[in-house]
Amino acid sequence: MRNLAAALVGTAMALAPAPVAACGVALALTVDVSGSVDSYEYDLQMGGLAAALRDGLVADALIAEQAAVMVVHWSGQSRQSVVVPWTRVTSVQSADALADAVEQVPRAWRNFSTGIGEALTFTANQFGAVADCDRFVIDVSGDGISNEGAPPEDIKEALAAAGFVINGLAIEGQTANLTEYYRAKVIAGPNAFVLPSFGFLDYPEKIKKKLIREVTKQVSALE
Repeated sequence: MRNLAAALVGTAMALAPAPVAACGVALALTVDVSGSVDSYEYDLQMGGLAAALRDGLVADALIAEQAAVMVVHWSGQSRQSVVVPWTRVTSVQSADALADAVEQVPRAWRNFSTGIGEALTFTANQFGAVADCDRFVIDVSGDGISNEGAPPEDIKEALAAAGFVINGLAIEGQTANLTEYYRAKVIAGPNAFVLPSFGFLDYPEKIKKKLIREVTKQVSALE
């Protein structure tokens, strides 16, 4: 395992709160592109995410929070990539431009394992550029359990202590009880939650629901 403590010290320092938050939430959308995801399923994920970002309720929520949004593709160990850099969503036009960028992203990998812990660490270390934001949210979607690299359960509580919320979208079908796995091993932080997607065809509707829920400030824990 890499030196997690050193990595998270740098992250925590980068996320020292600014006097006044210029944006309400920094949201990193991480997308599973491991070998269990075929080309059709990849298109459902990215097309569904783009459609969700164009949805009026989602766009309004992002604009209201003056949100910063980034997209990461992840697969196995040492295979994570920022495919859409931090984008400030301050208008309908910027929300549409973000959706266009998401829709046009080429797939980073297609034939490797599933490293959720590695994806969490990589993604957390991209937040230094959005330290002015009030909340730091990592959105993890995937269709399988972690089988390579640092286990997510070894990462998540340290990230929560550093100020992150980790939410999950578990795409059921490949792995039994994946939603429960995400609940136990992946999500962390105040009001963290996981939603089940019942196959990839259900993904577009569920990612829209998830985005509205995680961008909107929660005042009490939700299941």
